[in-house]
Amino acid sequence: MVFAHDVELALMAAVALVNSAEEPDTLTTVGDVTQFYDRHGYTGLRAGTQAELDELRAVRPLLRELLTADRDGAVEIVNRMLRDGDARPQLMRHDGFDWHLHATDDDQPFAVRVCVETAMAMSDVIRVDEMSRLGVCADADCRGIVLDLSRNRSRRFCSTACSNRAAVAAYRARQSG
Repeated sequence: MVFAHDVELALMAAVALVNSAEEPDTLTTVGDVTQFYDRHGYTGLRAGTQAELDELRAVRPLLRELLTADRDGAVEIVNRMLRDGDARPQLMRHDGFDWHLHATDDDQPFAVRVCVETAMAMSDVIRVDEMSRLGVCADADCRGIVLDLSRNRSRRFCSTACSNRAAVAAYRARQSG
């Protein structure tokens, strides 16, 4: 494990949320929000409304900006997100997870909680100078975000689909040349 479990979970959720905006968009219905909420183990208020979907979709560009920023730029974004989310870090234990940080109340809107949790996770990434763990997919036709939690820092693609596409293209290039 590179980071604490709650940091890794928040980063994976943020990457998934940002990448949901890539074609085809996978966050288009209230049901998609429910699946995202459940898949990433969120707790707290879930309104289950179109407004909640719209708010979550609206934070994707901000999260993309944060996850692709350089270290100093990320600091500015993290500080703004923490201020805007009225972050008040507290240690919590729930759902089988040992002590970890929550920085906003469970009754805050889901999009606010996602932003604050992402900002808290990124504060750890910044403090240990591990910004190189984040990048853009190496597939020239993809803009997906890559979170590399591997020990040898070898992850280059956002998904197996992009990795397979690159491998097939490389194979075809070798065969034709």
